[in-house]
Amino acid sequence: MSAPDQHRGIVVAVDGSPASDAAATWAAHEASMRKVPLTVVHAVTTPTATWPPVPYPDSLAVRLEDEGKKAIMHAIKLAKEVLPEDGTVTINRELVYSSPALTLIDMSDGAEMIVMGTAGRGLLARGVLGSVSSTVVRHAHCPVAVVHADGPPSVQDAPVLVGVDGSPASELAVGVAFDEASRRGVALTALHAWSDIAINDLPEADWSSLEAEAHRSLAENLAGWQERYPDVTVQRLVVRDQPARQLAEKSETAQLLVVGSHGRGGLTGLLLGSVSNAVLHSVRVPVIVARPPASA
Repeated sequence: MSAPDQHRGIVVAVDGSPASDAAATWAAHEASMRKVPLTVVHAVTTPTATWPPVPYPDSLAVRLEDEGKKAIMHAIKLAKEVLPEDGTVTINRELVYSSPALTLIDMSDGAEMIVMGTAGRGLLARGVLGSVSSTVVRHAHCPVAVVHADGPPSVQDAPVLVGVDGSPASELAVGVAFDEASRRGVALTALHAWSDIAINDLPEADWSSLEAEAHRSLAENLAGWQERYPDVTVQRLVVRDQPARQLAEKSETAQLLVVGSHGRGGLTGLLLGSVSNAVLHSVRVPVIVARPPASA
């Protein structure tokens, strides 16, 4: 595996598939906004990296390596179409021999963000939105972006959407969302959803009290970030509904969704469970899952 490197910038996993192409283009745009390097990586996984080991001809390793190199070069070509021509953003390439998940987790120590597609070819493809993405999202030491191959065209003035529930993971997500909105020059929509399952039996008077408290809590959660990013206009939404459904619905008019990876109740408490599965499979815009650094 790779040694930690603090100059990887935005790391994108590629395999030559349509989802990989979409991820490479999105990652290049992200690197351009941040003015940091773009690292294009492909993980070559041969049968010897699986258990039990399976005999394979030497030609297979050569073919897999060749396919990886082609995928990297194709992604770099796409990235150059997005990146500025003044050379302010450098492109690094890495062909590694390891499992995709371990490779990306290892690289996350020296990255600002990991970017993956939602489907692809080979072992990486079979794991995306499965074992690979789940493992990376759970263990990466930086934010992880998941990009859909068939996502809608990006609307430059569409807002960034973030799920807020007051947890530490939610706080990370809010910070990432404000930063993304500021860099893109767009507004931020902050959504707090009360599950209708949890409060369905409460009388309307109790719901009114909970709604008022939710508005107050949401405003407090955003206050410090609004002071730090005065250029970002914020719309606050408190809804009585299931979190995943509201995130999916509101994402239709957003260009990006940001969520936390763990939390308590509401939006992030179920993330990496039913809510995350619903969001990652149903939301077509790119999704960033905020992750704490290794030091945390």
